[in-house]
Amino acid sequence: MAGKINLTDELKKYFGFDKFKGNQEAIIHNLLNGGDTFVLMPTGGGKSLCYQLPSLLMEGTAIVISPLIALMKNQVDAMRNFSEEDGIAHFINSSLNKGAIDQVRSDILAGKTKLLYVAPESLTKEENVEFLRSVKISFYAVDEAHCISEWGHDFRPEYRRIRPIINEIGKAPLIALTATATPKVQHDIQKNLGMVDAQVFKSSFNRPNLYYEVRAKTGNIDRDIIKFIKNNPEKSGIIYCLSRKKVEELAEILQANGINARPYHAGMDSVTRTKNQDDFLMEKVEVIVATIAFGMGIDKPDVRFVIHYDIPKSLEGYYQETGRAGRDGGEGQCITFYTNKDLQKLEKFMQGKPVAEQEIGKQLLLETAAYAESSVCRRKSYCIILVKSIRKKIVEIVTTV
Repeated sequence: MAGKINLTDELKKYFGFDKFKGNQEAIIHNLLNGGDTFVLMPTGGGKSLCYQLPSLLMEGTAIVISPLIALMKNQVDAMRNFSEEDGIAHFINSSLNKGAIDQVRSDILAGKTKLLYVAPESLTKEENVEFLRSVKISFYAVDEAHCISEWGHDFRPEYRRIRPIINEIGKAPLIALTATATPKVQHDIQKNLGMVDAQVFKSSFNRPNLYYEVRAKTGNIDRDIIKFIKNNPEKSGIIYCLSRKKVEELAEILQANGINARPYHAGMDSVTRTKNQDDFLMEKVEVIVATIAFGMGIDKPDVRFVIHYDIPKSLEGYYQETGRAGRDGGEGQCITFYTNKDLQKLEKFMQGKPVAEQEIGKQLLLETAAYAESSVCRRKSYCIILVKSIRKKIVEIVTTV
């Protein structure tokens, strides 16, 4: 099928871009030709286009499995902006009432809907499985596929049920996409999704426009952050904290110091949380103080700084979070405040969890600490630690086979 289509013309027609980025064109060709496809691409590399464009070119409806309601809404709104037909993209999740779900199904059966976003929990509901069996599926896309792996930084058990449900609904090509680079996670994803023979596309994870810095975390951290923001006026930024309590406290401190900041975490009521996110995207708010609940799939290209108030739990999570800076190719400053006390706190949090989970958590924390305590270039340090980690995990796989 792909051979008959000029993909660059279609890209211009639907999205207004003159050329593809990186591996996008090869990925789309592979999917159009019916091949299972595994995509490793950094945050901001253009993963969404790899399933959005082929969905418009293929017969039937593409099913996109996505972990967050906010992410689905953003992507559906973006797709509707490219089309005169609102029914071109829909989502099904727990936020919809019966009338809204009936409208989605009606548009799908009428052939209007090319992209259907579903949460994994919604995909497994019997009534949805039964309905989708009656639909022509062009392909399945698993977004944020690292959620399948216990070695990933955002493991979600419900993701492990995706393959059996796909088998129930009906066979179609499968594309899995992630910005998580370690072989252990990749192996886990491919094995669990039954796509070990998939064509793998890897993009470079080096982002030369991002500047990485680790600073000592002292009793003056709040003052240091205020000073940094005031020295970078009118620039958008995200500050990540580990606890919801700290998110609320820091947002209040910044506001009291004349900084237009808002909090964001999963414990807030959904209306306030959504408004804070939208105000940030629309540049009514300069700074979002958040837990890691904020950011997955957030499409704001001009984030100029990402600050970690606390040390992240893993290098993979850290890479994803800092990757939200400078997505337009402009400068992005990534600053982490580090103290060994935070490391000890995170280790305490793991107590009481299953032994296997504790071991994985400790290994990931050690890698993050090695990065934070390194005296060499942060970008170089990140790569060295990742390579060592990869070697270790390859040995583990070989010795257990």
